Amino acid sequence: MLGTPYEGCTCADLVIRAIRRGGERVAFVLDDRSITYRAFGESLSRLVQALEARGLRRGDAIATLSSNRPEAFMVTAAAYLMGMRVTWMHPLASEDDHAYLLEDSGVETLFVDPGPFAARAAALAARLPGLGRVYGLGPGCDGEDILAAGAAFDPMPLVSRAHVDDVCTLIYTGGTTGRSKGVMHTHRVHVTMAMTELAEWDWPEEVRFLAMTPISHATGAMILAVMLRSGTFVMDRGFDPQRFFDTVERQRITCTFLVPTMVYVLLDHPGLPQADLSSLRTIIYGASPMSPARLIEGIERFGPVFMQLYGQSEVPNCITVLRRDDHDPVAHPERLASCGAPVAGLQVKLLDEDGHEVPEGEVGEICCRGPLVMAGYWNKPEETARAFRHGWLYTGDLARRDADGFLYIVDRSKDMIISGGFNVFPREVEDVLTRHPAVAAAAVIGVPDPKWGEAVKAVVVCRAGAEVSAEALIAMVRDAKGVVHAPKSVDFTDDLPVTGLGKPDKKVLRARYWGGAARAVN
Repeated sequence: MLGTPYEGCTCADLVIRAIRRGGERVAFVLDDRSITYRAFGESLSRLVQALEARGLRRGDAIATLSSNRPEAFMVTAAAYLMGMRVTWMHPLASEDDHAYLLEDSGVETLFVDPGPFAARAAALAARLPGLGRVYGLGPGCDGEDILAAGAAFDPMPLVSRAHVDDVCTLIYTGGTTGRSKGVMHTHRVHVTMAMTELAEWDWPEEVRFLAMTPISHATGAMILAVMLRSGTFVMDRGFDPQRFFDTVERQRITCTFLVPTMVYVLLDHPGLPQADLSSLRTIIYGASPMSPARLIEGIERFGPVFMQLYGQSEVPNCITVLRRDDHDPVAHPERLASCGAPVAGLQVKLLDEDGHEVPEGEVGEICCRGPLVMAGYWNKPEETARAFRHGWLYTGDLARRDADGFLYIVDRSKDMIISGGFNVFPREVEDVLTRHPAVAAAAVIGVPDPKWGEAVKAVVVCRAGAEVSAEALIAMVRDAKGVVHAPKSVDFTDDLPVTGLGKPDKKVLRARYWGGAARAVN
């Protein structure tokens, strides 16, 4: 197919370029195994040839179910080159969720990490008639070992068969408000994402990136940018605080991505004072808001290394950025509650329901337009139309904008509490609660109330060995925000429920109270 002089790059073009540029540098590390860019390219070529020999072609739908492994990304890279559509499956999801994703996305070929997922793959194959082929990323499952099959081929030059407007990935939303939706990303979206990450983020001079969160989600969307810097992407199969400290020291990690709950765990871990984290230059955080009080604590313990990204599945990784220099507790303490300023190349406005921009300082919904915006929801035209209104993508996140253009997310529109006719944004109450030295984490929700309609309830996790009364926390919020925002009740718990992505799961939390099973501490 002939292109035009204005044809853009595909993800396949970026992968090929990164492999050539990287050469003998180390691309991936897992445990004691290191893979150079050249070796990765040769293995990728063998895999592509094996898949083509088995009849896979441009436009086919595939999925990966794997722990963090270089081979899992290799399948994605092969899909990029061949013009296939890949669905990334979260390794911690249930069998029902996995079955739904495969059926909804029309996947016919599944690639499986056989160690942890052989049994799950067999169950899915028996359950789903449309799942025609299962390939193992190594021996040990019912399907063919596709890596062994690839070894029979000689490496060939890598060639892209994709087009910029092909759908290259389906990213399923977190599902905290019902059934997950498949977000369609074209090559154009993913290339724009990688270019924006490279241009807008605080990358260290030498990129040695540690991935302890699943590469099936946000961390995996950073691999292309790391490769284009000829960096090293160090993988771990799961988060463990002591192993994090040990890996940073042993591998001289310069950059990583953490969700706020992981940062809290690291700050509270007894191994932190002895840890050698001197190599760290950038801790990227995102996926959910971080308490400004705990962020200040993190800056004191880790140094000025924090950089926040704000994005969502529909606009991946790059709506706004709060850079390291913006994390200044002295000159701009208020910005620690901000998600940053919009990135270049993306239009971002705060709009009301009628599509009008709200004045500075008032709350509006974050809306985006530009080449980073999804193509739509897979097979869900009504939901796509609901998201695309007035020529913009409505994100569902409510925010204020200050005079310098920094955005302050007050909450998801679905999480807003209406108590006695007043709007209460849980994020603002949570930020007050976590200022208390005894509080490690807090979540605020609305619960049924015969007088107020919804009453503000706080669910609080205390630091180890610390105590605080419900009355003291309620008074603290009342003094800081007023009586409307003050919780009517406080529950204390050992931990907060989180999604598979590490976000506080308010859907689960609300279910406890709207079901009438919980007893409040007043």
